[in-house]
Amino acid sequence: MTATASQPSLATAPMPVMTARPPWRQTFSSLQVPNFRLYVGGQVISTTAMGMQRVTQDWLVLQLSGSVTAVGVTVALQFAPMLVFGLLGGVIADRYSKRMLLIATQTTAALIAATLAVLILTGSVQVWHIWALACLTGFVTVIDNPARQVFVNEVVGPRNLRNAISVNSSTFQLGMLVGPAIGGIAITAIGSGWSFAINAVACLVVVTALSLMNPAKLLKAPVMPRNKGQLAEGIRYAKGKPVILFTLIVLGATAMFAYTMPVLLSAYASDVFDVGASGYGAFNALVAAGALTGAIASTRRLNVRLRTVIVGAALLGIVQLAAGLAQGMPLFVILVAGTGVMSLLFITAANSLVQSSTNIGIRGRVMALYILVQLGGQAIGGPVMGWIVEQFGAHVGMAVSGGVPLTVAVISGIVLSRRARLRVGVARRGRVPRLVLRSAGTQMRQPAGTPQPLSQDGHEATPIR
Repeated sequence: MTATASQPSLATAPMPVMTARPPWRQTFSSLQVPNFRLYVGGQVISTTAMGMQRVTQDWLVLQLSGSVTAVGVTVALQFAPMLVFGLLGGVIADRYSKRMLLIATQTTAALIAATLAVLILTGSVQVWHIWALACLTGFVTVIDNPARQVFVNEVVGPRNLRNAISVNSSTFQLGMLVGPAIGGIAITAIGSGWSFAINAVACLVVVTALSLMNPAKLLKAPVMPRNKGQLAEGIRYAKGKPVILFTLIVLGATAMFAYTMPVLLSAYASDVFDVGASGYGAFNALVAAGALTGAIASTRRLNVRLRTVIVGAALLGIVQLAAGLAQGMPLFVILVAGTGVMSLLFITAANSLVQSSTNIGIRGRVMALYILVQLGGQAIGGPVMGWIVEQFGAHVGMAVSGGVPLTVAVISGIVLSRRARLRVGVARRGRVPRLVLRSAGTQMRQPAGTPQPLSQDGHEATPIR
């Protein structure tokens, strides 16, 4: 589709900035696009089933091996391909049809899940089988994730892009949190093998949804020609924009430590509270309930800035640190639900900010770097947190999972404040005192939360937000 006076080019169209919260009926306005409804419907089913498979996979490894470290190795193998080939996945996403790539990756994922289902249902599964297929799933993720992230732009166009990014990210993260809750229940209700079979069917549902889309309604992004140095170009682009660089730094710490909940909750279920698989499912259900609240709240945001991401990481760290210090189950389960809220708010803010700060022509590579940091951090963090839990206990592990992201967020905030020479002050507007940011040696800046002016490409003109 070519750009017209009323239909801006997808590559250069500005990102809309809201100055007032939309009515509740417009909370999911991007779902008015028929193709996006098909896409989101498939993603809801797929990501929930994938989360269900992951928790079943981790619990099965724990049963077969009796080792929390082995669970960490499983997590590492699933995400390790992203560490080595993640940026290449972004290049592929920029070069080829995102829709066809997603059809191919989801078909492959269905075959992997079906293979695991057969191995389990026939009683021949071994730990090395799970490790090998988890690693193969990681290779699928290398291409699937950046293609999926960028495909949203083609489905909805610039008008609904900000809302669609939030809905898409919320859908994915919510599925990854709701799925484990269902998986924990399914382990005892129908068995591990059928969980994998369900995921195989779910992947085929996504393939069907993608096939039913109307290609004429897609706003296809320009195809990137083959050139040397395209991987390095994506890295230089991210390093040159503080808003992306610091988001990735905070994301890395959060992914490595805070996003290892399967390892942590399995230890709490088996060692601390002795509640077994049903309790493990209940813990994950609480995280999912919190995530649902966070998902709805994330669509109501006016704008996302760098400080939104940093504060979000700090709050997530505080909640998980408090959960590690909690001794009784009542307080622990409340805080576990809180981690779901904070986790969803943080990750949707980080995802939205990176996408909205990146030119469409290089977005596949930048999002591949984003996913590399997110999933690569989990690949490293899985075995690290497994070792910490086995050596020092689940309480220490949970405290570390919150304390490290909190520390990184605080340090990042201090560094950014010094770079911008900002300090917090109080000003009055009428009779109401408000917190404001003041630049050293200059006049008072706008109150915190005030929308910033946009540059020609639709991004906020100030480099640090």
